[in-house]
Amino acid sequence: MTALLDIQDLHITFPGHHAVRGLNLTINAGETLALVGESGCGKSATALSLMRLLPAPGQIQGRILFEGKDILTLPEWQMRQLRGNTFSMIFQEPMTSLNPVLSIGKQIAESLRTHQNLTAAAARKRAIELLDLVRIPEPARRIDDYPHNLSGGQRQRVMIAMAVACQPRLLIADEPTTALDVTIQAQILELLDNLRHELSMSLLLITHDLGLVAQWADRVAVMNAGQKVEEATTSTLFSSPQHPYTRGLLGTSLHMDQELHYHTSRLPEIVHYQTDDATAFSLVTPPPLIHRASQPDQQPLLSLQDIHTEYHTAQGSVAAVRGVSLDIHPGETVGLVGESGCGKSTLSKNILRLLPVTKGKIFFNGEDITRQKESRLTTLRQRVQMIFQDPYASLNPRQSIQNILETPLVIHRLGDRAWRQRTVNDIIDKVGLPQSSLQRYPHEFSGGQRQRIGIARALVIRPELVICDEPVSALDVSIQAQILNLLVALKNEMGLSLLFISHDLAVVRYIADNVVVMQNGRCVEKGDHHTIWHQPQHAYTRKLIAAVPGHPHQTADPA
Repeated sequence: MTALLDIQDLHITFPGHHAVRGLNLTINAGETLALVGESGCGKSATALSLMRLLPAPGQIQGRILFEGKDILTLPEWQMRQLRGNTFSMIFQEPMTSLNPVLSIGKQIAESLRTHQNLTAAAARKRAIELLDLVRIPEPARRIDDYPHNLSGGQRQRVMIAMAVACQPRLLIADEPTTALDVTIQAQILELLDNLRHELSMSLLLITHDLGLVAQWADRVAVMNAGQKVEEATTSTLFSSPQHPYTRGLLGTSLHMDQELHYHTSRLPEIVHYQTDDATAFSLVTPPPLIHRASQPDQQPLLSLQDIHTEYHTAQGSVAAVRGVSLDIHPGETVGLVGESGCGKSTLSKNILRLLPVTKGKIFFNGEDITRQKESRLTTLRQRVQMIFQDPYASLNPRQSIQNILETPLVIHRLGDRAWRQRTVNDIIDKVGLPQSSLQRYPHEFSGGQRQRIGIARALVIRPELVICDEPVSALDVSIQAQILNLLVALKNEMGLSLLFISHDLAVVRYIADNVVVMQNGRCVEKGDHHTIWHQPQHAYTRKLIAAVPGHPHQTADPA
């Protein structure tokens, strides 16, 4: 095959940090190469260097040959001609990558007018064609919508339309489906694959989801600590991985054909440690736990009875939740799954009384809280807490971790100053962070560490029920395993009940005792963790399971 891109001895450095070390990588014309590894391994730095968008004070050394020309030597005006035209990039988070004050049509047309000198009318017509290409419904009407008018999956499709507008030779997709539902994820990857064939395009797919890699990539390159440690065809890498780190990544990855459940198995974790001259790692499986049994014969801790919730807009009322009933018993984990917009997040806000219920009743520990006065909700919110999907967005950047963890104790008037300090020290120990973390700020931590802080904040006032809203969706598989193990251990130790909301069915299969499936605001199926995966009754549940990307069995010992 013909090499489209040839990366030779690439080094990327920041002050005091070597992000990429001697990377050699080739992408052939028309192929999909997946680049995988944990956060901080150098994947995104590599992608940004290909676009010459590496932020200062980053420094690049080596050669990046695109069709034989070293793009690192080109003047900036030539790079501007290439970006978005000859090669293009889809960024991980479309809401922050799209301009909120411009319509999606204007944002797509900008690239067309810049690189193809189209008139405004011609660019608009082509933008409608591109929206249709990425399967946005009614593109002629939606072209004047703004990003906030679209769902997460639709915004990602707009990003793809912008990226392929000028039919690039190379498309770089940086975690293009991280926060998307499993069915939308499948549609996006199928769309990218179809565009790759239609436009004779090469695709560099950066992802931490090994299931996606198994299904969509031709070749895989694995990075660890800034270095490429293994490269192989997809089938070879999954069937016989050679490097211990690759075996470790595969060992920590959950997939749907595993019979793993938290009652019987804990997940292996990649543990990094510093030697005299390098960063090393080992694969460690925590010891099994003796689990507290959930108590299904007791009165439910939480009972939702025929919940209806409507939003009122200028165009009329929109039914977000339609007659949902579910129970969560003491010590039980209930998984809640369904596509974006199905009502999962609305339901969680109903439970916390952040959104009013239109019809139906919510009982907590036998008490009707549906229309409880605001003055009594402080007590409820001490007993029900939430772990959010994006810990960086939900942690105050101006507050130290000490203040972030102590504030809930102050708000709920718990204990004196000495007691609060002991409680904060205890919870930071429980989530596996050093005491020195308390004097630092959120931006000084990795994504996995910030999620541990989010968990600590939710648990510091010792709630009875914790709502986990996509708590591991944006994390690498190895960090995901650590966080899931942590949640299981804390749930067992503190006797918690969990409502676990996720689009990742493999994660829900591992951590949930019972599962509730929602579609279009309704509950379409409920079942225990074994029955719902092996004998799904509803067509929509079967559709969700069928959309999960494949993950071939690993035959090599991950030790």
